Amino acid sequence: MWQSGVLKSVIPVVESATLVHVNEQKIDEVADWMAYEEFAKPDGSSLFDFGNDPDFLMDLTLVTNVLNFAFTNFATGVKFETEYMGKTYSDSEAMGACFHRTIKEGIPFFDGHYLANITREQLAHIFSGNIEIPMLEERVALLREVGEKLVASYGGKFHTFVRDCAPRLYADGNGLLERLVTEFPRFEDVSDYNGKKVEIYKLAQLGIWGMHLALSPRGAWALEDAHMLTAFADYIVPVGLRVTGIFEYTPELEAQINSLTEVKRDSIAEIELRASSIYSIAKLTDAINARRPGLTPLLQPQVDFRFWKAYHATHWPHHLTKTIMY
Repeated sequence: MWQSGVLKSVIPVVESATLVHVNEQKIDEVADWMAYEEFAKPDGSSLFDFGNDPDFLMDLTLVTNVLNFAFTNFATGVKFETEYMGKTYSDSEAMGACFHRTIKEGIPFFDGHYLANITREQLAHIFSGNIEIPMLEERVALLREVGEKLVASYGGKFHTFVRDCAPRLYADGNGLLERLVTEFPRFEDVSDYNGKKVEIYKLAQLGIWGMHLALSPRGAWALEDAHMLTAFADYIVPVGLRVTGIFEYTPELEAQINSLTEVKRDSIAEIELRASSIYSIAKLTDAINARRPGLTPLLQPQVDFRFWKAYHATHWPHHLTKTIMY
């Protein structure tokens, strides 16, 4: 797994980081108890029933990850929530609820022809909730851009693109990750750290993992090099890493995060937070697997999800970065 382009690109950041320190001893300490938790095997299930059509599930998953970012209001710190079928959903789970409701309303939201012409009013209706979803204008622009590309090259459907790629992240340029970040600029999640390119690819990898989760148990499609997927560097995983003591911040960065002062996109702090998250989850995955001989090795996204699920709705403050990448 350490040969993935993403992991190789973040190691120099961790080695020279000045604001975020990774406590390697704490990684071992966390692995000592986390190794004995239950990590459910992927079974293709989700919070909502979106059916079993592989092509639609591909369309759904990748369109979802065009929009899977910034669910907290940057001025107030209030998270986007929506009420659906008698329950309140928060963050990206709220987006899933909105999409399930949208399908019931008969809106062809996952077709590039619709997305290429979507309006602000239409998207605001789809994302009805406790607040206006943050960065609504940016979301409209992204959907139009992606929709236009899908219509021009792939008949308006993401599944046509997926089936045109090798079912691998990396395949000498024809891998799904390689082509997704190249053909759809929306997914080109990279940063420059002291003159070196840092590949993060949060949403691209998350979308591919989502398809693998949904489709591999059905025998419909599978990612052949899923072990090369990394953590999905976002706002939430650093919270879990900080709470468990794996992350240590300088006093200045600690104060900035706790006061909800924006951490600027592509700043030193932001890059170190994301790169260190990817590195730490990879190291923790290795440490957990070493303590589980004879069991199926965990993949990095499974350990990532363990942190995301536990901390995505916590009151502990996370860093705020105004960005379309996570």
